[in-house]
Order: sequence, then C-alpha cells, then structure tokens
Amino acid sequence: MRPPIEYDPRYEVPEDGEADTQADLLDVLHSIADTTFTDTGRPLRSVHAKSHGLLRAELRVLPDLPSVLAQGLFAGPGTYPVVMRLSTTPGDVLEDSVSTPRGMALKVLGVQGPRLPGSENDATQDFVLVNATTFLNAGPKAFLGGLTMLAATTDKAPALKKMLSAALRQVEKAVEKAGGESAQLKGLGGHPATHPLGETYYSQVPFLFGRYMAKWALVPTAVGLTRLKDAPVDYAAGADVLRQVVAEHFAQQGGEWDLRVQLCTNIEEMPVEDASGEWPEDLSPYVTVARVVAPPQIGWSEALSEAVDDGMSFSVWHGLAAHRPLGSINRVRKAAYEMSSKLRARRRGEAIVEPESLDGLPFDHKAH
Repeated sequence: MRPPIEYDPRYEVPEDGEADTQADLLDVLHSIADTTFTDTGRPLRSVHAKSHGLLRAELRVLPDLPSVLAQGLFAGPGTYPVVMRLSTTPGDVLEDSVSTPRGMALKVLGVQGPRLPGSENDATQDFVLVNATTFLNAGPKAFLGGLTMLAATTDKAPALKKMLSAALRQVEKAVEKAGGESAQLKGLGGHPATHPLGETYYSQVPFLFGRYMAKWALVPTAVGLTRLKDAPVDYAAGADVLRQVVAEHFAQQGGEWDLRVQLCTNIEEMPVEDASGEWPEDLSPYVTVARVVAPPQIGWSEALSEAVDDGMSFSVWHGLAAHRPLGSINRVRKAAYEMSSKLRARRRGEAIVEPESLDGLPFDHKAH
C-alpha cells in the first residue's frame, strides 16, 4: 500500500454558490417531509424513510493496527455497542417492489474524544453508507437537481412507480449482462431484486481519518451473509419482503462485517470535492480496521421502528473531530441532517437524543 497523504485544507474548495444551494436543498427536503407527513401523519425522514432491518451489534476495533490506521475511533482496541439501520433511499414509504438503492447506517455508542460541531455533548460515531462506491452527483448543485426531481414524485402514483421499477430492472439487467451498470437506472427504481444483507455498503464521500483522508466500506464476511450476495428476492411475496428476509436471516443466525478504510494516497486521482469520482482501489485498497458482529435477533419490529426510526437520527456529523466529513456534499448535508432531525422532533412532540446505551431499547421484543 502506498503511504497515505496528510490532509491539507487546500484540498477542500467550496462550490460556487454553495450556501444558496444548501438553502435550496433544505427547502426541497422540507417539502418532501411535508408531503409525507400530510399523507401518513408520521414525521418521516426526507430520504431513507423506510427501514428493512433494525439491529443491535458490536464494533470491535482490531488490536495492533499500524500507526496510519490507528486513528480516531481506531486509535486503540475496544468494543462498542452499535445500532444498525438498513433502509432504501426514497422519502416516502413504498412497497419494496419499487426497487431503489439500499442504505446502511451505524451508530457506535460510547465513543470518547474531541467532537464535531453540533455533537459536543454526545458520545456516538455515526457511519452513513449506501451500496454504491460513489455518489450519483459530483457536487451540491447536481445533487439539488436530482433531489428536486425526486421531490416532485413523492407520494405520486405508487402503482405507476411499481410498473416503472419492474421495467427499469429489466433494462438494468440487460446493462449488467453486457458488463456495465447504471447508478441512474438503479436510483430511479431499477435496482436488482436482490437480498440487502448480501451487499457491501460505502460512504461514497471522504472523511478525515486522523491526519489522513479516507472513505469507509462495510463488507459482509460471515458465510451466511456472503452467500446472500446477488441472492434473488421475490417482490411478489409482499410489500415488506425485504424486512421479511432480513428477519428470517437473523432468526436463524447472526452477521459479521469488516469495517474497512480506503486511505487517500494521491489527491489528483482521489479528489475530495468530486463526490462522483471513484477512488481507484489499485492505488489504495480498502483495509480492515474493525469488525461489526451482530447476534441472532428479531431483525425488525414495530417497537424497534418506534425506537430507532422515530427516536434516532443518523448523521455523518455525529462523531469525532478526527473523522470530520470532507467535501461540499458533506458540508451541505450538515444543515440538512439538522433540519430534518429538528422537524421530526417537533412533529413527534419529543426530542431526538443520542442514546447512551442499548439498555431499554426493544431489541428482544418479538415482532407481531
């Protein structure tokens, strides 16, 4: 592995009109939340509204990491409780047959050290990951354009979305058969009908890694998970079949993942500000710094949904200063996460606070 380069503030350059773009983004996200609240009476997230798995786990930082990897949360060995939330991207709660990219958020509890602004009184470190290596848009303006299109379709014609999704999956299948893949097709509903526990999840955008810069990946390693890679899911089996298959897996066995980092070794080929840019793995492979281990459990329940979906927020800005989010997409996300969390708290009539332990959370309640 080439030696990583150290962070330099010159690597971060605001996009033209970034503050205006951020204000427009907040308006669009607010409008999605308004629409879904009017429809459902529930204060849903503006994106990743529907959860498919809600899990308790442990993060085990590997011992004896080399100094370049022993940074921030990973500076020394330790074991931490974790909440995991598996979701799909839309802001409205759709049948799973509207097949979109999957997300995995981790909230690591009991993390000590200097904090990011806005999370000074907390002791959590969040990881917000999606099953694609790069962000769909290079910067905030392009992101705003895509989100505005998404907002225009929120709560519109769910039956039409199901038909469109089925058609787009066939197109995506043809593209993949020819050796390619299309993030755009997947984002519009053409994501293959596969098991979400077989996926690898990525941060897509970079973060500080102590003195260095890195991207994250959560890679399934337990045999029970690796055999689910590309395993088909039958969307005709029910509107919430993804919850069903996650619950079926965790009723029988647990799961284990590697948490890996990809260190930046060349700023020209691994830029901070182009969120759509692939960081070549031949320049810097992903390296394991911790393991995430989840025991057999329920996987999803209404009680858990109330505790985690409604009662928690996941943000890349909950965490240690040593893992500060980098680049313009991450900068505009800070205000978006804060607005969404405050809006949801106001509408549910109860503050959203960072958990201090897993005690009292209904991870052992049977699903009804």
